[in-house]
Amino acid sequence: MAPRRLLLVGEGNFSFAAALSETLDASTRVTATCLQRSADVAGNPVARENLRRLLERGTEVRFGVDCTQLADAFKPQHREFDRIYFNFPHCGRKAGVAKNRELLAKFFQSCKDVLADEGEVHVALCRGQGGTPADKPRREWHNSWQVVAMAALGGFILSDVHPFGCEAVPGYKCTGYRSQDKPFHVEGALNHIFTRSLPFEGSQPRIFRIKLGDRWFSFPEPEALVGKLNRGFLEAPSCHPVKTINEKLIAELGKAFPLKRLKCSFPLLPEGSPSVLTSWNCDCLSAAFWISLCEDNSNSESLTSGTTQDIEDFLELFSEFSLLKDSGRDSKQETHEEICGQTKLFLRPSLLVHVQAVIQAPDFLPGSVHVLSGPVFRKCRILPFTMPAFHETLFILGFNKNLKDSYLQSLLDHLKDTLDSLLNQTWLEGSKLSSSVEFVFQPNGNDYIINVKSHNFGSDCAKDLIIGSVTTSATSIVHRDQCFMFVSVNLDLLAMLVWGISDWRMLWTFDHRFLKHFVPGKIESFKSYSLYPPCYVHDISFWLDEKKEFDELEFHTVARAVSQDTVISIQFLSSFQHPETQQVSLCYRLTYQTCDKALTQQQVASMQSQFRKEIQQRLHVTPR
Repeated sequence: MAPRRLLLVGEGNFSFAAALSETLDASTRVTATCLQRSADVAGNPVARENLRRLLERGTEVRFGVDCTQLADAFKPQHREFDRIYFNFPHCGRKAGVAKNRELLAKFFQSCKDVLADEGEVHVALCRGQGGTPADKPRREWHNSWQVVAMAALGGFILSDVHPFGCEAVPGYKCTGYRSQDKPFHVEGALNHIFTRSLPFEGSQPRIFRIKLGDRWFSFPEPEALVGKLNRGFLEAPSCHPVKTINEKLIAELGKAFPLKRLKCSFPLLPEGSPSVLTSWNCDCLSAAFWISLCEDNSNSESLTSGTTQDIEDFLELFSEFSLLKDSGRDSKQETHEEICGQTKLFLRPSLLVHVQAVIQAPDFLPGSVHVLSGPVFRKCRILPFTMPAFHETLFILGFNKNLKDSYLQSLLDHLKDTLDSLLNQTWLEGSKLSSSVEFVFQPNGNDYIINVKSHNFGSDCAKDLIIGSVTTSATSIVHRDQCFMFVSVNLDLLAMLVWGISDWRMLWTFDHRFLKHFVPGKIESFKSYSLYPPCYVHDISFWLDEKKEFDELEFHTVARAVSQDTVISIQFLSSFQHPETQQVSLCYRLTYQTCDKALTQQQVASMQSQFRKEIQQRLHVTPR
């Protein structure tokens, strides 16, 4: 293992460097720096003694190092520090918060040039300066140094924060600006630990290519779903929590019922396919993402690996589950011809679209639970626990009509026991807080929603979350004596509840640190590596087109696409009707915040500007 390299900037009397160096092993190399010249420090007897100790230990000491221009101080071969320390930064004298924010911003921008990829930046601040909820008491945001927002300018996120303890480095004596006699007050001070964020770049929709017979077609990833197609979270090599929770759920139900697992294909379905238009799922098609295929004659081998998807699985699904009544025709060939002629498809909004195909398949087994698991996609409003993409597991059970009550109760009992057990695994013994599952009967007399009262997000107040549904139906062309039950479970919400993941977007992150938390066979509460990300608020108002009805769902979808899922809230503020023209204006408030990346105020301003242009073009409104 290569020796660790530590960089200390802004040292005053070098007491921190001297004390820290004596706690480290010999393989750790320390470089201690200060802004002052050597002659300025030499007049301080405490500093002279600390410098003597450092030199005896072989510590590198540099003078005249500006922490806002670190790349100038170190040649490329001498960079790649594993940790950078900056204790109690200050511009000096009576500098206000704006000047000190500027110092922090320039420091973090400088750090990115000399920090190792997986390195850390430690910044100690006096009580209240940071402006995060960790500060007790917490200053108002505008009166703080806004350390997390300043770090974002350098591409850093806050990954940990803890009290700054002088006792951890015996001998450390905090001094004031440039070693002045008046020291900083360190009582209640906090050490903020920052790590690199994944780059926040404008992600472009990937182009997918699918093959129908001997012809290739392509389509772009919907902008609101960038980074969410073809992720393979449920595939065999995955250790993603949605796969873990799915396997546990299926295994527990398999102890009570015989199971048959079905293969789930790529989630493209053809418009008007008879296998998906049923009385209980047609409503969800109104929120579907529609896809237009374009014939593509380019060389498929030139595409980047992972962006193509062979359509054969898709065709096999419709060959296996086809409801075409003319048995003398080749159903696979007909499906092929229909898609080639009608190149309009949609991404399935629910696995319920496959229900008719499953129960009318020749090998359907009454009394066995048929299991289908896969990703689904639907347009939705921007709310904390609604998501445009998630993983769903569908349990399909057919049984004799005369045994409906006993089968229904048995399945509900086993499902409740399984979910209760999963949801309470992360709580310590003796805890009074827990999560509970209840089936809420719906007015139609047939269906239930699966509701969870949970404390798994760190609050004493329970949250009510709907994680699925139970539907019963007696509709079947093939099995007229059978009754059917369909249990749909949102695996993403279930995983969030089990591990205490407060933001659904974290499940889709590309940051490798997320999956490192999940140890096979062990469930522990999730600890985020991105703490207290700042919020940015923008209002927008616009005139409606009198000839077109305003589509609020599409308004949310455009916001999701333009912001790359950084808009976490859209709040309707007011409406106004012009007294003379009678034209109507609406006003909304958008709140931007990330869960896993550094996001700057400038990036948000750019997104807001683009959002104004997009709604004008797509929704035919006129921004004010």
